[in-house]
This record gives sequence, C-alpha cells and structure tokens, in this order.
Amino acid sequence: MRVLNAGQLVEGVSSKRTCKVEDFIGGGGQGEVYRATVDGKAVALKWYFPAQSTVDQRSGLDVLVKKGPPTARFLWPMELTTSVNVPGFGYIMPLRPSKYRSIVDLMKRRAEPTFRALATAGLQLADSFLDLHAAGWCYRDISFGNVFFDPDSGEVLICDNDNVTVDKQGTFGVLGTPRFMAPEIVRGEALPSSDTDLYSLAVLLFYMLMVHHPLEGHRELEIKCLDLPAMNRLYGTDPLFIFDPDDDSNRPVPGYHDNAIVFWPLYPLALRDLFLRSFTIGLVDPAGGRVRESEWRAAMAQLRDSIYYCSRCGLENFYDVEALRASAGQPGSCWSCDTPLTLPPRLRIGDTIVLLNRDTRLYPHHVDARRLYDFSAPVAEVAQHPRDPSVWGLRNLSDEKWTVTTDGGKSYTDVAPQLSATLTVGMRINFGQVEGQIRV
Repeated sequence: MRVLNAGQLVEGVSSKRTCKVEDFIGGGGQGEVYRATVDGKAVALKWYFPAQSTVDQRSGLDVLVKKGPPTARFLWPMELTTSVNVPGFGYIMPLRPSKYRSIVDLMKRRAEPTFRALATAGLQLADSFLDLHAAGWCYRDISFGNVFFDPDSGEVLICDNDNVTVDKQGTFGVLGTPRFMAPEIVRGEALPSSDTDLYSLAVLLFYMLMVHHPLEGHRELEIKCLDLPAMNRLYGTDPLFIFDPDDDSNRPVPGYHDNAIVFWPLYPLALRDLFLRSFTIGLVDPAGGRVRESEWRAAMAQLRDSIYYCSRCGLENFYDVEALRASAGQPGSCWSCDTPLTLPPRLRIGDTIVLLNRDTRLYPHHVDARRLYDFSAPVAEVAQHPRDPSVWGLRNLSDEKWTVTTDGGKSYTDVAPQLSATLTVGMRINFGQVEGQIRV
C-alpha cells in the first residue's frame, strides 16, 4: 500500500502551492518518490515514512532548501510539503529526465556507454562533488544508486540530496551504502565527512570503469556466508585492494571477477595510479591519502583526450604516454580484436595531449586556461577535406582567428572562423590564449 495515491494533493510549506500526485516512481528505506505536478509543471515528490519523519530530518531539509544546490547537476530539494490528510512531510525536487539511466543499469549491462561517455560522467561527478564540498557540505551516501547518467553523452544527475549535511557536523541520518562506506565508518570510528565522501567517490569511479568493486577478489570467494561480520572484515577491519602492488592475496579470480581482469589493464597507468593510491594509502590515511576531486577531474579530462579508435573493429583504445615509453613507442594491439594499433595525429597543448580522431572536438577547456573544464560548446573539430578524403584538417569553430605556423616557423597562415587548417607534422596553431603543436 502506497503512502500517497494518484490524484492526492499536498501543499508547499512556504509557497502554499498545491502539488498533485500523478504516479509512483520508486521507494527506498526512507520513503517513496512520486511523479507530481505543481502549477502544471512536472516535479518529483518524496514523502517520508512515519519513522523517518523526524524533527532533525525536517530541520536539515529546511537548511538545504534555503541554501540551494551547488550546481544544477544536483536534483536538490526545492520546497517542503505537508498534508492535512497524511502524517509526516515530504519535499519536491526537479524530475529526472527519462534519458538518464542508473549506474546500476551499467553494472547489469542494460546500458552500454562508450569510454568517452564514462570519462565524461567521471569528470562531471568529480566536478560536482568538488563544488559540493567547496560549499561546506558532505554528501554522506555516494553510491551507484544515487547517480544517474546519460549513456550517450555521459552527463550526470545526482539524486537523494536530502541526506546532505554540513561537513563534519552531521550527527543524524544515513551512514552510507554497504560496500561504499569508508573503512573507518564500517569500523564505527568515524561519521560521514568530505574525507569519507572521497573514498566513496573512488569506489563509484572504480565500479563505473571496471564494472567491479575494488576490494572484492580472492578473499571474497573464500567467504562462505557474507554476513555482517564477514562484510565488516572485507570492507572495514581488513580491506585489501584487488590490485595491491605489495600483496597479491586478494587478486581477482578468473571466471568470477572477469570484468576487473579485462578492464584494469586497458586504462592508462596514470589513472590506475590514482586507484592504487585510493585503495592502498587511502584505506589507512583518510585525511591525507585519498585522491581529491580535482585530481579525479583532471584524470577524467585526460582520459577523454586519450581515446582513439582501432582501424579494424572501431572500438576505443587509450593513448598511454608511460606505456609507450616502456614499449619503445609501439602502441600495441587493440584490446578487443588484437589488431595492431595505429596512432592518429596528436595535438600537444602544454602538458595536454589530444588524440585527433575523425570525430575529435576541442572545447574552451583545451584552449583557454580561464575556462578550465568548460565543455559547453566546441571551438574546433577535426574535418575531412571535401575533395580529398585522405586529407584531414582542424576546423575553426570559434569566433576568433587562429594563426598557423608551418615549415619550422617560416610560413604563417591565418585561419578565420569556419575555415580549416590542414594537419601537417610540426605545425603550430596559436588559438589566442595558448599554442598547440601537431605531432604524429
């Protein structure tokens, strides 16, 4: 039996506007969520179960409503609601568009995003939680049940924000989701904070990229009954990363943990090093050993730029500078079809290397340090010559003129908006704020 019924009316506490329940969306341990309308506009309505309708919960919600969301990616509480006919209270929040899928859909292979979409999702998650923490908040319950993403673009939305509290001041509410809680919370030594959020974020990113949990390897298989004491050992008192460089006793087991075995070696060493730090030093040093949101954000932006395609099967592979150095510059073979890989031209801008594929686009993020992580609109794109398909160039999509230098600095050409510069080895492009060089 539902707490609310279709057609039922509740009222906004501050606006006194009527909210009409349309249909049930889903439920959890705290309450139920419904599709509803306010002044004809679709919203989501969460209503708490009686046991969860506490004074502390209502007070915390009131603070969240007054402060507002750190970014639009958070489906933030907009207004508290009550009813004369139903005990307790609820709140309205933006309704999630239908194109967004749960990370659970990724785990169960009901969604098949590209690596680029996953990298974009990882970047947006890190950026969002950086904004949340910078505003003085702690999320408390980062997990794949609270994050939704567009499998095509990688754009994310974060829900269940009613558990957000002021960092290091929350003494009520959820402690987190099993398997995502930091070891010190599992052991009962700490309450949720921005430091524990960082651990949960690392677990979520590992899940998204490896489709597996970072602590579930051989030790998990040895457990006959995954009861509370066993989970406390695995995730709290005796956690061990499945790829710990100094202890191989918890390695993933073929036939049981194949996702981790397949995906781990695909990613660049720099990204894997962040996971190594998260689940070695970060397990025992919450304050200083965990990877910061800004580091994940930079790594995910770099991951986006490192993608290139296999010439045979067309699947995405990753350009890894460190691995190339170890292999005398040979890119190796495609992870999917084992075809030898051929690197496309690369554009180096400062310390950033962008692989120039047939569909590569540059954004303000790449060419203007004042607009870091701005992927709002492309400023350039790789384009094929209209009369000679073997010739590729970089089309200027910005409003500014570029200056292109070739022949070792002997030749200068201006590239006006909507025109292209043919890609040649060694050419330099002055984008206005920065200069890039083409390499092959």
